Amino acid sequence: MAEVQEKETVVKEPKEPLFSKKNKKLLSDPLTDDNPVTIQVLGICSALAITAQLKPSIIMAISVIFVLGVGNVVISLMRNIIPSKIRIIVQLVVVAALVIVVDQVLKAYAYELSKQLGAFIGLIITNCIIMGRFEAFALANGPWKSFLDGVGNAAGYGVLLVIVAFFRELLGSGTLFGFQVLGDPIAKTGLYALGYENNGFMVLAPMALITVGIIIWIQRSRNTNLIEEN
Repeated sequence: MAEVQEKETVVKEPKEPLFSKKNKKLLSDPLTDDNPVTIQVLGICSALAITAQLKPSIIMAISVIFVLGVGNVVISLMRNIIPSKIRIIVQLVVVAALVIVVDQVLKAYAYELSKQLGAFIGLIITNCIIMGRFEAFALANGPWKSFLDGVGNAAGYGVLLVIVAFFRELLGSGTLFGFQVLGDPIAKTGLYALGYENNGFMVLAPMALITVGIIIWIQRSRNTNLIEEN
């Protein structure tokens, strides 16, 4: 009798689209109900320090998007060869290298902004959001998902910086990007002609914390599921 060999049919699972619903949530969730600053309470220090003006806040946001997006991909690609005992050191080396690139680019093309941001660009290395995403996501997922996660969380952080800086510069200095938008406070034009005065308290660091607190309150009032139980 001839032996009959049965052929096994291999059923291939369909590949997940690059921008599947699950992948899109990696980008969208940090912008809303999983914001790294308002929900996870990470990256607060830079939110207090550099949001007195809009321009440096935007530059900081773009810098963090670059560092976290690229860094997540690098850590994801190396995740299977990084010894567990030195993974934190490897993560610090990766983020430090990317921050050096950002710092040199700023010094070459935006020197005044580089001076204005000062040490805070270097402190991206110790930003809790970056190290947290390396550890919690990039070490356990592929490069594409890690990239989306990095960009999403950095964008969520950046959006908050921009919102805080917008109100602090507008109400504290009467300007946006350095341009007078409420009128001239010396010539008493625009709103200043009606008796309006800039709120100097807005440019101080404590007001940044208060502004972030107001944003957190608004977010939780809109979505009560975010309110932690005591």
